[in-house]
Amino acid sequence: MGSGGADPGGRVTITEIARQAGVSVPTVSRVVNGRSDVSPRTRARIEDLLRRHGYRKRPAAPGTRAALLDLVFNDLDSPWAVEIIRGVEEVAHAAGVGTVVSAIHGRSGDAREWMRNLRARASDGVVLVTSALDPTLHEELQILGVPLVVVDPAGSPALDAPTIGAANWAGGLAATEHLLSLGHRRIGLIAGPPRLLCSRARLDGYRAALEGAGIPRDPSLVVPGDFRPESGFTACGTLLDLPEPPTALFAASDQMALGAIEALRRRGLRVPQDMSVVGFDDLPEVRWSAPPLTTIRQPLADMGKLAVRTVLRMTRDEQPDSPRVELGTGLVVRASTAPPA
Repeated sequence: MGSGGADPGGRVTITEIARQAGVSVPTVSRVVNGRSDVSPRTRARIEDLLRRHGYRKRPAAPGTRAALLDLVFNDLDSPWAVEIIRGVEEVAHAAGVGTVVSAIHGRSGDAREWMRNLRARASDGVVLVTSALDPTLHEELQILGVPLVVVDPAGSPALDAPTIGAANWAGGLAATEHLLSLGHRRIGLIAGPPRLLCSRARLDGYRAALEGAGIPRDPSLVVPGDFRPESGFTACGTLLDLPEPPTALFAASDQMALGAIEALRRRGLRVPQDMSVVGFDDLPEVRWSAPPLTTIRQPLADMGKLAVRTVLRMTRDEQPDSPRVELGTGLVVRASTAPPA
């Protein structure tokens, strides 16, 4: 498929049919591929244009699927992304939908290249994970009529699209209240990037728990990280160098918690005897860490599943039940937390 009226051989393209019919490219693609999720009136208009232009479908390559979904991340270098993909794949596979996974690395050039590829393959929908999409690219998706769902939006949702997230504030509250219930009063936080909505919500939950316990804020106990292990390692060192280090630590991601545990180990400190540690995500590997990590379970795979179900509903011109869905988080207690020494 090309972006003009005909391919080099003079053959009309689906893009041109869509323009003349006043519909999106994916809608024409669904008619060409014999899908049932197009209204009879629209189908008749498209089929009439296809006949008039003598359009014939190109032979499909072996194993090609009629329906496609684009899953777009900023980066793919995290077990967190793998959990989202696992949920997306489960629902998409059951629905007979192929999945194309892309990483745009936050660069506008990568995002434009992805948009060109998306137009060429006529994807039926897009699941965008944590990335802030350039408004002009979002407009292009709207012109093409491609449904968009945002998972874990980076900031206050600026895009006119449904969003799916987790109860990050409640998670931050639960992590901190768990440490308070064990008797800790000086609790450090390794926070996520402040530009992200989820990071700010976890920080606010941490602060709310301390305020509820009558403990005044100490800004020196909050050190920023970037969700990666290296930042957890560095931030933990900063907290340990304080004149009065914390007795417990809440890291806003499991990976930062694992980095912090390594920093403690290198200083000859034991978890939880010398420092209790709580993470956030409940990635599969943390149950095998030494010691197994107490953490806040974030339903990453479930977020991916719901995103696909929402996109598939939108391809049938059904509106989602709510423009903003937050799935619950919960405390998972393991061996990395204990009362202060």
